[in-house]
Amino acid sequence: MTILLSIQNISKWFGGFAALSEVSIDVGTGERHAVIGPNGAGKSTLFNVINGQLKPSSGRIVMSSEDVTDFVPCEMWQRGVARTFQRNNLFLGLTVEQNVRLAVQAGYCRRISFLLRPSSFSKVDQEVQQVLESVNLNDQREIMANNLAYGGQRQLELAIALAGRPKLLLLDEPTAGMSPAETQVMIDMLSKLTREVTLIIIEHDMDVVFALADQITVLHQGKVLVEGEPSRIEHDQKVLEVYLGGEMSLE
Repeated sequence: MTILLSIQNISKWFGGFAALSEVSIDVGTGERHAVIGPNGAGKSTLFNVINGQLKPSSGRIVMSSEDVTDFVPCEMWQRGVARTFQRNNLFLGLTVEQNVRLAVQAGYCRRISFLLRPSSFSKVDQEVQQVLESVNLNDQREIMANNLAYGGQRQLELAIALAGRPKLLLLDEPTAGMSPAETQVMIDMLSKLTREVTLIIIEHDMDVVFALADQITVLHQGKVLVEGEPSRIEHDQKVLEVYLGGEMSLE
């Protein structure tokens, strides 16, 4: 498998506190890679470093053979990196369709030019339709974003992230706050995404992790505790002891 993203010995210090310490992770093209760990393990800091919101104290980040360590978020977006957040990032005063349309047009600006050619508008319409269908929101396209149920808002945030045709999508707690039914809808949508999009997922719900992940990295106190396929992580004693206190199974 071709490596899309290589995180090489990344450390991030805040004063005397090491939020990340010598973290190395390789993510293959098309892979679904979950990052798990207890609160304070460094998961969100890792996402912020990958996305360019934080500059690492040491180490390198390489994407598609290009050193992107010092890139800022807009430069990472131009390289095809999109991200969702724990809190919804929507234009609540616009409709579902308008939110997605703006995101699709922004993607065209990145890929083509600042001003859309007239011939591009039909392609925008097609992409908006495809994105809405991919997240099961086509029948709610005229609804204002602030009138969507919580699960629908999370689906819309996913749609906005996908609208730019990212190569790499960072999903930060995509099912946080969802009901079991809404969680299952999100699992089904993510599992059907094309492998042209590589996913890195921070998630506390282990049912979601085991349903989606090809590889899992467990962080503890800013370090990689263990990494491997779900079948290995599920029964790893160190994970049970550190992540769950050794009192319950991950099954």
